[in-house]
Amino acid sequence: MNIYVFTKKDTPIKKVFPKNVNYIALSLVIDHLPHDACFYYFDISGLTDKEQKKLISQIKTFCNDTPWGIIDPKGSCKDPLVFLIDGASDYIGKNFFTESIKIDLKRIKAAHDWREDSFNVKRASQEVSGKEKKSDNCGKVSVSIITKTGAKFPPANIFLGWKKITAGKSMPFFLLHCSLHGKISLETRFDEKALAQIHKRFVSCLKTYLKDADCLLWMDSDKDCLFLFPPKLKNAQSIIEACIRLIICTPMITMETLAISVPVDFVMALHYGSLNYKPPGKTDNVVSDAINAVFHLGAKKADPGRLTITGEVPDGTIPSCLEDCFINAGFFEGRKIYQTKKFNYEKPWVS
Repeated sequence: MNIYVFTKKDTPIKKVFPKNVNYIALSLVIDHLPHDACFYYFDISGLTDKEQKKLISQIKTFCNDTPWGIIDPKGSCKDPLVFLIDGASDYIGKNFFTESIKIDLKRIKAAHDWREDSFNVKRASQEVSGKEKKSDNCGKVSVSIITKTGAKFPPANIFLGWKKITAGKSMPFFLLHCSLHGKISLETRFDEKALAQIHKRFVSCLKTYLKDADCLLWMDSDKDCLFLFPPKLKNAQSIIEACIRLIICTPMITMETLAISVPVDFVMALHYGSLNYKPPGKTDNVVSDAINAVFHLGAKKADPGRLTITGEVPDGTIPSCLEDCFINAGFFEGRKIYQTKKFNYEKPWVS
């Protein structure tokens, strides 16, 4: 695999990248012809927001089905997820340069294969169906593995706000079960008091990331928690975006927010179903298939470092621009499930 880096100044990048990397002036992006079995990185150092947007537009045209990544030595991008949404499969941020973390070929190959897998899924889907679904009038191909069920969101006026719901009222909600998973059991590393503090920080972090989705912390134990969300399209898509942000930012959150120095992953399971609503703290007698489904999924099936979703969510829940981040995960307890692809952190991110 050939590796190309488009940059204005290659000196800082050479300190962390492997040898035999081809460096090309950033201004020559539009003049370079992409090749198969290549991986392209683009250095956004010194670019304004407007220049970054222009570059991303050029990259989309330039790379087409060729995997690519972003190099951000100064950490100028506050939310790397925007690059993933635009099609990037790797992001080399500020910490790689301040801590002199070497980028090895294994990492680059993993990023290359991760995005290549998305392209292969699309091609296979096209061959099976014999049809190409066009996403716009420009003829771009967009085929999703997410099965459309025809399930729709209820009328908007079914949910008028958390303070206006009558206790005992039956209605649909999105349910998100979350927990922490340590690569080495956290119980063997921390005492009970420390574990309680870690869980408290974890829940606080989730609330921050899920705020735009109008989350309600409905159930909370010392090991896991369950959030409820309104049954609306904008809320559903905000959940997906927030969860992917959490997955991508796991190492940073672990060190800076949870304040621990051992690797952990987030386990997240999302389901959609009806239940008889009761306010938080008064849910002891609440029993429903939806609650059982999401707890079983989160505790028994959902993989650490992924978001797992049941196939019962309404069509449109997953934003179309993020559908190729998901793969078919088979069935669990009779329900179709999907999960995000695994993000790999090839180099140790804590000492």
